Amino acid sequence: MLRTVNRVLLGLAGLGLLALGGAVLVPALDLPRRWGFALPGWWPFKGPDDVVLSEAGRTRWRDEGWWWPVVFAVLGVLLALMLWWLLAQLRRRRLGEVLVDSGDGEGAVLRGRALEGVLAAQARSMDGVAGADVLLSGRRRTQPRARVGLVLEPHAGPAETLARFTDEGLAHARRSAGLDRLPAEVRIREVRHGAERVT
Repeated sequence: MLRTVNRVLLGLAGLGLLALGGAVLVPALDLPRRWGFALPGWWPFKGPDDVVLSEAGRTRWRDEGWWWPVVFAVLGVLLALMLWWLLAQLRRRRLGEVLVDSGDGEGAVLRGRALEGVLAAQARSMDGVAGADVLLSGRRRTQPRARVGLVLEPHAGPAETLARFTDEGLAHARRSAGLDRLPAEVRIREVRHGAERVT
């Protein structure tokens, strides 16, 4: 979901900046006179001498009693949304590598995406699992955490599937990487399917 929110926000921000830049640049470069076309009546800026925000526009609502509370409320909401977005990005920071104890005292480095791929493949190979998505995160290479999303077929039991994935997939990954522990958050949902027609 966060990936979709990021794409929508970036798309809206890009479209807004493109529209605002075009609305300012077209009259600022005097393109209507040079290229021989007229701007519509609702266009916010008319020519190269027009300002983006006039003094009358800046001071229009300043003496109204509701103006400053609304300004601060809008700014507070925007700040809260930006902080939420920033914290969501930091929480989902992907772990690049995991330090593996190779037994020779030197250690080895395992790519985080490789471990994610192995865990996802093991989950998909289980009976009743239609899809799996794994994300490793963590602040240190030696303390990874797994966020797992499992999509189950209608006939699969969530409790049995979770127990099997924990006992087989997660335990195997933990042993292979030489980790003392591998905490995981597993989210389970059922695959979407259309209603069956009965005749």
